[in-house]
Amino acid sequence: MTDQHQHSGNCCGQSASESTTPSAPEEKKYIDPVCGMQVAKNTEKTARFQGVAYYFCSQSCVSKFNAAPENYVKAKRVIGMGSVPGASAAVSASAPATMSTAAMSDPVVREVSRIKQAGGNSCCGGSHAAPQSMQHDPQGAHKDPVCGMTVNENSQHQFVHAGQTYYFCCDSCKQKFSKNPQTYLNPELAPAAKPVAKDAIYMCPMDPEIEQIGPGICPICGMALEPKEAIIEEDNSELQDMSRRLKISIALSLPLLLLTMGDMLPGISFHDLLGMRIFDWLQFALATPVVAWLGRPFFERAIASFKSGNLNMFSLIGVGTAAAYLFSLFALLFPQALPDAFKMDGMAPLYFEAAAVIICLVILGQVLELRARSQTNQAIKSLLALTPATAIRIAADGNEAEIPLDKVQVGDLLRVKPGAHIPVDGLLVDGHSHVDESMITGEPIPVGKQAGDKLSAGTINQQGSFSLRAEKIGRDTLIAKIIDMVNQAGRSRAPIQKLADKVAGWFVPAVIAAAILAFILWALFGPAPALANGLMAAVSVLIIACPCALGLATPISVTVGIGRGAVEGILIKDAEALERLEKIDTLVIDKTGTLTEGKPTLQEFIVADGANEKELLAIALATEQQSEHPLAQAVADFIRKKNITAASISDFKAISGKGVQATCNGQQILLGKPALLEENHIGQQEFSSRINELQQRGHTVMVMAVNAKAAALISVADSIKASSLQAVQQLQQQGIRVIVLTGDNAQTAQAVATQLGLNEVHADVLPEDKFRFIQQLQQQGCIVAMAGDGINDAPALAQANVGIAMGTGTDVAMHSAHVVLVKGDLRGIAKARTLSRNVMRNIRQNLFFAFAYNFIGVPVAAGVLFPWFGILLSPMIASAAMSLSSVSVISNALRLRYTRL
Repeated sequence: MTDQHQHSGNCCGQSASESTTPSAPEEKKYIDPVCGMQVAKNTEKTARFQGVAYYFCSQSCVSKFNAAPENYVKAKRVIGMGSVPGASAAVSASAPATMSTAAMSDPVVREVSRIKQAGGNSCCGGSHAAPQSMQHDPQGAHKDPVCGMTVNENSQHQFVHAGQTYYFCCDSCKQKFSKNPQTYLNPELAPAAKPVAKDAIYMCPMDPEIEQIGPGICPICGMALEPKEAIIEEDNSELQDMSRRLKISIALSLPLLLLTMGDMLPGISFHDLLGMRIFDWLQFALATPVVAWLGRPFFERAIASFKSGNLNMFSLIGVGTAAAYLFSLFALLFPQALPDAFKMDGMAPLYFEAAAVIICLVILGQVLELRARSQTNQAIKSLLALTPATAIRIAADGNEAEIPLDKVQVGDLLRVKPGAHIPVDGLLVDGHSHVDESMITGEPIPVGKQAGDKLSAGTINQQGSFSLRAEKIGRDTLIAKIIDMVNQAGRSRAPIQKLADKVAGWFVPAVIAAAILAFILWALFGPAPALANGLMAAVSVLIIACPCALGLATPISVTVGIGRGAVEGILIKDAEALERLEKIDTLVIDKTGTLTEGKPTLQEFIVADGANEKELLAIALATEQQSEHPLAQAVADFIRKKNITAASISDFKAISGKGVQATCNGQQILLGKPALLEENHIGQQEFSSRINELQQRGHTVMVMAVNAKAAALISVADSIKASSLQAVQQLQQQGIRVIVLTGDNAQTAQAVATQLGLNEVHADVLPEDKFRFIQQLQQQGCIVAMAGDGINDAPALAQANVGIAMGTGTDVAMHSAHVVLVKGDLRGIAKARTLSRNVMRNIRQNLFFAFAYNFIGVPVAAGVLFPWFGILLSPMIASAAMSLSSVSVISNALRLRYTRL
């Protein structure tokens, strides 16, 4: 075991050699819930329970945890959607066997473990009216033909078809199969995957640790959960239900409001016209359906919040509205029992209209909020819409057939027609075209593609038809990984959110205390009717407070901002990196593959006076294509693009570290470093000045001699990216200190830096030196970003405050970095900093508004202005203000969709 294993005995049932390797000191630590050891994040030793990931020291602890997770961690309670139509009250069909019997019997508890099939979603295809037992055995000998899960012969869900027994994981799969077996036995007839899975994982935007299968309500904040993974077609059942409730509540609340406010109109007095008794009971009749029926979801959420101890906005709404309604009901039924301090002119006041209008306005706020929240993932939805639903597959006999996208297999040959979206990642086999990759890279100019070039799913074929060999499909495609990365980043929490989280912890209890204090002060010192005014002040305090505005201020802006970056080809992996980006003052850049293209290319081919260029190119191609040196390959690739046919050579010989020699049509050919020609006493005076100039610029120079006479000069170098100079200038204009840190030789590094106007260069640096260099800068107080693309850059990328990887580089570098530039364009760093500044400014605006709204609104609702201005806020006005507060925060965040980068 590692030195962190402090207790006696080996809990994991394995030898020391099998234990987890300790992580770097700076890596975040987790506690193994089984044995209590401190461990690093390890995807191979992880398990999920109720939507939360837990990490372990060994597979033994993983197995123990999976067998009975409730023995090691406390189960969460997730409340249902109440009476909202279209939302299932339970998703127990998806509950694994690990759930306790007591939990299964509780209608409030939901199993939120992530159960996935091969396609990524739970197999049951939706919620079920009655609980089912899920059968799943990873070692089972049978495969469920509907969802693909493995089961054994003991599964209780079996069906006999054509004399053969089929085994299923649940009754839902069995029923689907029994209705039409051929659609599942014949892959070509199988139904296409639904764009929206009713049993997808849903989570809370304010409390991302809350997850469950299917829609529901967050037990902490009371907000409706939303899909964890962005989907094109949303489950808008709650929006539809709230819209219906809004229409009915308006139809009842508006007449009630007119009825009670009629006395304010000249010549109209409904209570005189109807009589006081009918007048009062009519208010009750109009208000009761609004409060008791249409407002039922809010009261259910309020009750659940008090049971769990997680007080939230609905706790305040429930208490405030219930107080106004129940007081009015008591006053209606038992008017003589009220103290005189509650009465005005001997009459007991009724607040039915206040309770009803508050509920109506809260419903309106929910409708506006749900509509606004649906727009926060618009960038991801637009990316999702890029992948076509079908693809054209070319069969071995050359016939073409349109098939569903989920039927495409790796290695399939696909036809892509002009104007069509490319369905999968692959290699262009035959044909040529220009492809619009702006949706992934942010680059508006179409890119020319020829045979052998890579293509990405979601990009658009501009012109020409070509065939494509599928290499990556489904979740393995670049666009799928981008969407997944953006989703994960949008759910992460920025450090700035800690302030809002701390305030939210005591906010609701403080508001309830303020409401009680307001009631007492009004009762003791307020004008008649003192108790009635005190009650209304308390209700106004409870209603106007909005903890949701505080909770949404940060995550909404992060979600929209990270989605905006994805559209530009800037993938930011978490909210913390997004926040740090605006603070960086030093950028360390690797040279090869970051500032430069990362591969050598032929820069110049200069022939001596009177020489035949085409003939020399043919000879150079013939000699270099037989060499294994990387520079020789660069020369050969360049000449091939000129459609030059290689000359016929013989007696080829490689001279180690110097060049090659051969014979062509009786002529002696020598091609290599200038020193090779000097050794053979061949003059190079015609090229000497050019050789010196190119070498000073960091080029590798070769000279070709024919029959002991210098005939051509060849220059090879790793080209500087076309965008590097502009990127460096933009960063320097932003006040960023730019340092080149490379393992390449000093001469080449200095040449590149000089061309880019950079003064600080550190060359011949080893990977561990890069890591230590970043540490030294941080110790000096610098906030450092590191940009690189290779495996040797991974340690430095992980150590930097913000690691930036080129999307054209290695997977290791991209996994180590916090930001990925899909196109490998350094101008994306300046864009990322601009995005970071805009997002952080937006978050601060939201937090300021949320704090200001609550700290001003609550005292005003309590009546602090009454002694000087006679202002006492109506609960209905307080409700309208509360409903609009969250909407205003979301609307402000949505402005980030149009921010200029």
